[in-house]
Amino acid sequence: MTTAPHAPTDEIGYLTATDLANAYRSRSLSPVEVTRTILARIEALNPRLNAFCLIDGEAALRDARASEARWLRGEPLGPLDGVPASIKDLILTRGWPTLRGSRTVDPAGPWDADAPATARLREAGAVLLGKTNTPEFGWRATTDSPLTGITRNPWRLDVTPGGSSGGATAAVAAGLGPLAVGTDGGGSVRIPAAFTGTVGLKAQFGRVPAYPPSPMNSVAHIGPQTRTVEDCAHLLNVLARPDVRDWTSLEPTAHDWAADLAACGSPTARAWAMSTTSIPRSPRRSPGRPTGSRSWARSSSRSIRTSPTAAWRSTCTGSARHVDSCTGWHRNRSRCSIPDCRPACDTPIG
Repeated sequence: MTTAPHAPTDEIGYLTATDLANAYRSRSLSPVEVTRTILARIEALNPRLNAFCLIDGEAALRDARASEARWLRGEPLGPLDGVPASIKDLILTRGWPTLRGSRTVDPAGPWDADAPATARLREAGAVLLGKTNTPEFGWRATTDSPLTGITRNPWRLDVTPGGSSGGATAAVAAGLGPLAVGTDGGGSVRIPAAFTGTVGLKAQFGRVPAYPPSPMNSVAHIGPQTRTVEDCAHLLNVLARPDVRDWTSLEPTAHDWAADLAACGSPTARAWAMSTTSIPRSPRRSPGRPTGSRSWARSSSRSIRTSPTAAWRSTCTGSARHVDSCTGWHRNRSRCSIPDCRPACDTPIG
């Protein structure tokens, strides 16, 4: 695929899935170029973040080449074709061990089946990069395990990204792929989204098919993790496709959550459009950059120091202190009077 002059590595890393699809369509970027860039970023940043427990660069590049050929023929499989994505290490992925953060799981497998979420991403043409870290069996609100160690928050390496889908959201926040799939029983997608200023959605039970069933039964749901609400909608469209193995899943629907966004005027309305049961935590943001979040993370930050917003409160370029970065809203809910007011710290590690 012929491409325009290369974008800087950081710029490519923080492109959204929607941006990438547009770039592939215009041939200003290719899936292979993007995948190589993301893999290089993982190689550089993962030793510090510990977001990934498994990286399969060879398989990712094979998927990227197949995607590139489809785009060249004008036959992409959909808006996620060629977009890098990661899978939480609680979700089965054919050919890769699913060790669930535990030394008690036999790495020998067999690992011969995809979970529904993994299968739907493959069918959509996504480029699977690898598996992201989880605490042992996903039973913690932080992401550290005896098998893979501690996962760090890209905004500050001395604090947690939350859990149990902390590896997934750390990867998304650090520009190591715009899409990730996590699981959520008691907040395991939503807490990391709040702690890293990204978007996480726990869809209603049965909306995203799951197999095998979670030990947490109906409490645990599969959920998308992204940097924008639009990407979250596109990913939910794919994950919500039916799978006969989950007899508890909802009836198949042709509903298009991404199409809903065009009809929603405000960022809050866009978030509500995603689900009547869960709201992505950062519906308004600047392109390619994570933002702060009004969330439970703030109330918890005093004890476990987890909120990136807390670090920004003294860095506002205006006279008031920011509650949410890059939106101009302050503690008294008034609008900042300084044009383009934003905190000085507006990018995470990488």
